[in-house]
Amino acid sequence: MAKSDVKLLGAWTSPFVMRARIALNIKSVDYEYQEENWLVSKSELLLKSNPIDKKVPVLIHADNPICESLIIVQYIDEVWSSGPSILPSDPYDRATSRFWSAYIDDKWFPPMIAFLFAQEEDAKKAAIAQMEEGLVPLEEAFGKCSKGKAFFGGDRIGFLDIAFGCFLGWLRVIEKAGGIELLNETKTPSLLKWAERFSSDTAVKELIPDTDKLA
Repeated sequence: MAKSDVKLLGAWTSPFVMRARIALNIKSVDYEYQEENWLVSKSELLLKSNPIDKKVPVLIHADNPICESLIIVQYIDEVWSSGPSILPSDPYDRATSRFWSAYIDDKWFPPMIAFLFAQEEDAKKAAIAQMEEGLVPLEEAFGKCSKGKAFFGGDRIGFLDIAFGCFLGWLRVIEKAGGIELLNETKTPSLLKWAERFSSDTAVKELIPDTDKLA
């Protein structure tokens, strides 16, 4: 596949864009990346490719746009099927990965946003408490999904790893700003070790934004 046939519209600060980039790296797909300052000025290509939401990421493959980060990850997994699988092969495991990915986006991510935009200390403390509470079932889910292996996906990074791991950069920003450790040996020992392995993986390590730059 020629590089010009695959293009990703993204923003370096976006964890959702990172999902697509990790998936492309896992599959060793050569692609063109176009940085979008989409919160300030949306490019004509972005508006044309995603007229409904007008946001990144957008994967353009053979002139066809695919939107929404997890849909893009699934598309990459299906189209470049010769590379390592991202979604589990077992139907139940696939469903479980999708369930927890939806949990992350719908339940765990909103308090993160709430913290980043909060002005009052009480609001920040409430958001942190919600994030901490939301990590407890994810710690349990890791034990079940990983089946004693290194990642949610088993021996290598999978769908749920990507869905959660993309937020590690911003999680570290919050930890630094709040003077806390959301991932720690006491409450989330498995996730703490998983985060270290995920961040150092060759498909990921060049993509996680620097904490100081994000802040």
